[in-house]
Amino acid sequence: MVKIFLDPGHGGFDPGASGHGLQEKNLTLQIATYLKDILINEYEGVSVLLSRTSDQTVSLSQRTDAANKWDADYFLSIHINAGNGTGFESYIYPGVGAPTTTYQDFIHEEILKQVDFTTRGKKTANFHVLRETIMPALLTENGFIDNVNDAKKLISRSFLTNIARGHANGLARAFKLTKKPTILFKVQIGAFSDKSNADSLASEAKSKGFDSIVLLKDKLYKVQIGAFSSKENAETLANRAKNAGFSSFVYQE
Repeated sequence: MVKIFLDPGHGGFDPGASGHGLQEKNLTLQIATYLKDILINEYEGVSVLLSRTSDQTVSLSQRTDAANKWDADYFLSIHINAGNGTGFESYIYPGVGAPTTTYQDFIHEEILKQVDFTTRGKKTANFHVLRETIMPALLTENGFIDNVNDAKKLISRSFLTNIARGHANGLARAFKLTKKPTILFKVQIGAFSDKSNADSLASEAKSKGFDSIVLLKDKLYKVQIGAFSSKENAETLANRAKNAGFSSFVYQE
């Protein structure tokens, strides 16, 4: 089991940086929460603990003490920059070698693949969370909250999700995480022994705006109108099909 400790920077009485109607403490918590969900839902053999899960005040010592007590394999502190710059940068403690440097390389590279940020480089700093942790540690600075162009990106939920995805991809490379088997929730509106009947239903579904296909499985021609990793999305489509007059149901495969 790989134990990843996520540290959303600031919180509570410490808002961190602010600009353009945004506060760092809120953005870091959003990114860390998205990242936790990706790691838990998509990878096997990973455990995640956050230094905070809400807008609460947590001291630097409390953060590092919690990670050390938990015996984490990695400490990842997530921040948003300020100071009229732009782009992404990452930090490790000065003078450390592999695997900390290797992990920094992986995560830095994967984040830049996911988001439209210029790189400000892989750096070192004597930050408390890098100095007082007994495991490899990294601090990321994800854009500048006081830069109008960066702030326009950071206000987007999908952009924050992409930042989290970049962190996750880097962690997966660093710790050789194994993806969980993909589970799809499929929406079906009919099954027939005669292919012509299935084709007729598929044509009717297409005429009503559904993206239908006919699949041969278990000696039946099945008419499918969608497949999703999210059960909620599948159920939404199934309800839409029912409202259009089709007998739909969701099944897992």
